[in-house]
Amino acid sequence: MAGEAGSGALRELILVVAVALAGLLLAMVAAFAPWHATPAGNACAGLVELHSPGGAGSGPANAHVG
Repeated sequence: MAGEAGSGALRELILVVAVALAGLLLAMVAAFAPWHATPAGNACAGLVELHSPGGAGSGPANAHVG
């Protein structure tokens, strides 16, 4: 009986690892594959440009009191 439980646990562990690796592979494909088309073909995947908000004076004129 103990041998049956061990083989079932090992099979389940292998299944979990296989599903995790498949999910990781799909996530990497989605992240690094060129996915949007341009007139010249598929565009290369690139980093997103980050822009900080304006200077210190660009916020609301008065603070919220509540």
